[in-house]
Amino acid sequence: RLEVYTMGTRLELQSKLEELLGSKEVYYNRPEDRLMKYPAIVYSKGLPNVKHASNEVYQLINRYDITVIHNRPDHPVVDKLLRLPLCSQDRTYKADNLYHDTFTLYF
Repeated sequence: RLEVYTMGTRLELQSKLEELLGSKEVYYNRPEDRLMKYPAIVYSKGLPNVKHASNEVYQLINRYDITVIHNRPDHPVVDKLLRLPLCSQDRTYKADNLYHDTFTLYF
């Protein structure tokens, strides 16, 4: 029987994102009951990367969809996120006078 290998937990990711941003404005899913302060990071779970062998799971890596929301065209947290292993930038756009940078991270 193979042992399932997983990456970090969601709470470890929460701590890492707060560290990279330099604030507690990091939210798992978008909060509906309070106003966000910017810059902020909103993240949610995506489809995991699951690898099988001998009809069993041997590796499970959670995928997270991350959005950095800020009011400057170049925010330093964007470069910090790109330095994380298994992180890639998907797109950048501007909405409601705020910049949004989206990423996919396996963690």
